[in-house]
Amino acid sequence: MDITIHQAFLPHNDPDASLAFYRDTLGFEVRSDVGYGGMRWITVGPADQPGTSIVLEPPVVDGCGVTEEERRTIAEMMAKGTYSGINLATRDLDGTFEKLRSGDAEVVQEPTEQPYGVRDCAFRDPAGNLIRIQELRWADR
Repeated sequence: MDITIHQAFLPHNDPDASLAFYRDTLGFEVRSDVGYGGMRWITVGPADQPGTSIVLEPPVVDGCGVTEEERRTIAEMMAKGTYSGINLATRDLDGTFEKLRSGDAEVVQEPTEQPYGVRDCAFRDPAGNLIRIQELRWADR
């Protein structure tokens, strides 16, 4: 079987702020930016990994059967940063951390050696999504 991860989805509540974060702060390329009915879906990804993308999407699309109470719950969870997240990896965790911190990303955790065997840091994107960045070790390369 040959299966790869093609796209992951993260919600946004401000497409321009999310675009700036993923393009300018993380350095991802914009693969598409599609609007429909007042909503936007922005696809970004690392330039050297054309087969892997993150789709930044509206958290709730009209007509999908989501109740007002569910919309409020989603908005509250996004505001707290508990609705969604993604794990990324880098060979230079300290350099990546400093670049993100200097780019005004919201720091959640500085680079830390975790008890479960990884060294990572954490940020929140403009929508509150938790972005954990793990350091690739020699054996992971």
